[in-house]
Amino acid sequence: MSFPRCVLLWARLPAGRWAGHRAAVCSVLRARGEPLPGALGRVSTVASASSSSSASGGPKAPNTSLFVPLTVKPQGPSADGDVGAELTRPLDKNEVKKILDKFYKRKEIQKLGADYGLDARLFHQAFVSFRNYIMQSHSLDVDIHIILNDICFSAAHVDDLFPFFLRHAKQIFPVLECKDDLRKISDLRIPPNWYPEARAIRRKIIFHSGPTNSGKTYHAIQQYLSAKSGVYCGPLKLLAHEIFEKSNAAGVPCDLVTGEERVTIEPDGKQAAHVACTVEMCSVTTPYEVAVIDEIQMIKDPARGWAWTRALLGLCAEEVHLCGESAAIDLVTELMYTTGEEVEVRKYKRLTPISVLDHALESLDNLRPGDCIVCFSKNDIYSVSRQIEIRGLESAVIYGSLPPGTKLAQAKKFNDPEDPCKILVATDAIGMGLNLSIRRIIFYSLIKPTVNEKGEKEIEPITTSQALQIAGRAGRFSSKYKEGEVTTMNREDLSLLKEILNRHVEPIKAAGLHPTAEQIEMFAYHLPDTTLSNLIDIFVDFSQVDGQYFVCNMDDFKFSAELIQHIPLSLRVRYVFCTAPINKKQPFVCSSLLQFARQYSRNEPLTFSWLRRYIKWPILPPKNIKDLMDLEAVHDVLDLYLWLSYRFIDMFPDASLIRDLQKELDGIIQDGVHNITKLIKISEAHKLLNLESLSAENQSRLSGTVKGQARRVRGTKTLGSKAAEPPSPNAGEKSLASRLVQQGLLTADVLKQLEKEWLTQQMEHGKDRTEPGTHSKGTRRKKKEPDSD
Repeated sequence: MSFPRCVLLWARLPAGRWAGHRAAVCSVLRARGEPLPGALGRVSTVASASSSSSASGGPKAPNTSLFVPLTVKPQGPSADGDVGAELTRPLDKNEVKKILDKFYKRKEIQKLGADYGLDARLFHQAFVSFRNYIMQSHSLDVDIHIILNDICFSAAHVDDLFPFFLRHAKQIFPVLECKDDLRKISDLRIPPNWYPEARAIRRKIIFHSGPTNSGKTYHAIQQYLSAKSGVYCGPLKLLAHEIFEKSNAAGVPCDLVTGEERVTIEPDGKQAAHVACTVEMCSVTTPYEVAVIDEIQMIKDPARGWAWTRALLGLCAEEVHLCGESAAIDLVTELMYTTGEEVEVRKYKRLTPISVLDHALESLDNLRPGDCIVCFSKNDIYSVSRQIEIRGLESAVIYGSLPPGTKLAQAKKFNDPEDPCKILVATDAIGMGLNLSIRRIIFYSLIKPTVNEKGEKEIEPITTSQALQIAGRAGRFSSKYKEGEVTTMNREDLSLLKEILNRHVEPIKAAGLHPTAEQIEMFAYHLPDTTLSNLIDIFVDFSQVDGQYFVCNMDDFKFSAELIQHIPLSLRVRYVFCTAPINKKQPFVCSSLLQFARQYSRNEPLTFSWLRRYIKWPILPPKNIKDLMDLEAVHDVLDLYLWLSYRFIDMFPDASLIRDLQKELDGIIQDGVHNITKLIKISEAHKLLNLESLSAENQSRLSGTVKGQARRVRGTKTLGSKAAEPPSPNAGEKSLASRLVQQGLLTADVLKQLEKEWLTQQMEHGKDRTEPGTHSKGTRRKKKEPDSD
C-alpha cells in the first residue's frame, strides 16, 4: 500500500486511543504540504484564514469581475482504478449532491471563502465548477473521496470539504494564489526609480512656458542646436521632421527616429550627436547635453501621457528643456521635487496680437483671403469645401487622417502667395506641426467628440486649452499676417467662444503611466492561461500609483489584443503587435494587423511582392470620396508595415521598397485632395454623400447654443430642426444614419455596403423563415428609399 494511502487511512481513525497516531499522521501531512482531513483540517483552515485575513489589511479589494474562470475537466476512469472506493465504498451521487448543497448554503463557509478572496460572485462560480467536477468525475482523488464518505456516515463535518473546495477555486481562479505577487509587480509607485541612469546625474530642468506663437519652442531649440549633443522629443512626426530638417540646414548633423522611420544622416551609418524623434521613441539610456520635450502639457493625455512622463523622468541630459502651457508648471515642479531637481520657469508672451471679433461670419459669402474654417468632422469638411467651391473660391483641405506629405502639400498650397487658393478648411489637426499663414480662424462648430480617461466617448464643447491652441494659429509671427483674428460661423456661438477663451486653464493634476512588456510578462508567468487583454485589465485593477500619476487608458491595446488573441504568438511578440498604432475605425487597417500577425505566426515573411498583392497595387486615382478614404486606409497599412519592420526586421524585410511605394501613394492622395471638390460632386451624384441635408442640419444645429447642442446629441433621438418634425416611418432611420455620418463614425457608402451584406444574408437564410420573400422584399423597398441613406 502506498504511503499517501496509508496516511489517509490513519488520518480517518477516530480520536481516543488513536489520537497520538492521528496527530503524527497530520504532522506528516503538513510536512508534505497536503490538506489536513477531518476536523483537524477544519480547525487548521479557520485558524489559517483568520491569520491571512488579519495580515491582508491595506490593499484595495480587487475587481473580481475581471477574473475569468478557467475550465477544470472532470477526471475520467483511472488506470489504477477507483482507489477511494477500494478503501471505503463507492459514493452515492445523490447523497453527495445533498452534501454539496448543504456546504454551499452554510454562512460560515461563505464567510470563510470571503476571507480567502472569494466574494459572492467568485464563491458561486467556484462552487458550480467544484460541484460539476465531483458529480461528473468517474473517480475522485483519494483524499476527497474519503472525506465525502466520512460525511455521508457522519464521521466528518460538511465544513471539512472547504480545503478541497479552496484548492479547486484556486485552480479555476489562479489569481487567488498569487495576489500578493501580482500587487508587487503592478506597483507603479515612485516611477523616478525606474530610471537609474537619469537619477545618477544632476539635471537642470528649464520650463519654457507661454501661449501659442510666443517663441518658447524657438528658444529651447536654440539651446538644442548649440549643444554638443541633443535630443528633440515631439508629439508628431511632422514636428520631428521639421526639427530634423532645420537642424541639418543649420549645419548640425541630426538623425530622425519615428515609429515608422529611421534616417541616419552620416554616410557610414554612424549615429549623429543630435536626434529628432517622436516622444515615444526617445532613448532613456543615451546621454545628451540638451534634451527638448515639446508640448509637455500632453503628459495628461489619457492615451499617450505615459510617453511624456517617461521622457521627463528618464532622459539622461544635463539640461532638459520643457515647452508647453503654464498649466503643467505645478505638476512638473512636484514631479521634479521627488527626483531632487529644481525647475527654472521662463515665461513668454505672445509675439503678435490676437483678438476675438464682435461679429460672426454667418455666411461663407463673407470669407476673405487668409481665412481658416475649423471643423470637427470630415463631413463638415466636405460640406464647407463644396459650398466654397460653389462660390467660385478655391480652398485647401487638411484633416487628421491625411498622410503627412499631403498635409504639407496642402499647407504649402495655402501659404503660397502666387497660388489662387486663399482659404483653408481644416480640423484641429492644424493645432500642431504645420506652419500656416492664417489671418482669421473661424470655428464652424464648437462641438468635438473626445475620449475621457475611462475610454468613454463624449461629445462636448471644446476645452479652453483646445480653443487657445487652435485660435493661436492666426497671425503667427512668421506669417505675413501680424495680427490674428478669431470668430465663429454662427452668431449664437460667439459669446460661448469668448467665454471659453477667457476661462482659466485648470492646472494639470496627474501624469500618465503605462505597464511595460516586462511587467506584463511577469504577470503572465503567474497567470499563464489568461488572455493578454484580461492580463491588462487585472494589471490596471491591481496597480497602485502615487497621487501625481494615473494609469493611461489602454482600450486601443486591448482592442488589438482581442483581435489577434486566437493567433498563436509568444507573449512578447503579441505585446509588440498590440502596441502598433492603428486606427480601429478603419476596418481594412484592423484586418491588416490580423493578417500580418497570422503571416508572422506561420513564419512567412511579408515581402514586397506579397504586400503589393495584398493591397492590390497598382492603385487607381480616387474617383469619389469613398475611394479617397480607402487610399488613406492603405497608407495607414503601409505605415503599419514600416512600424513593424523596425521591430521584426526578418519578417518585414522590404521596408525601403515599401517606403518608396508609400511615397507614390502619397502623391496619388495629394492629387485626390487637390481635386476634392470634384470627388465630392461625384459622390453626391452617386448618392455616396448627402451634403445638402447634412448642411441643413448643421445650419439648424448651429442656430442654438453649444450647450444646447451637447444636450441634444446626448439626450434626444433626432438632430436640429428634425426634432420638431412629426414622426414618419423612416424618421428613426434617417436620424440615426445622419447622426452617425455627421459624427464621422460611418459614411453613407459604408451604410449602403452593410445594407447589401444584410440583404445577402437574408436571402441565404430565407428558406428557414416564414414568408421569406415578402419579408425580404419589404425590407429591401424600405432600405432603398433615397432618404434612408
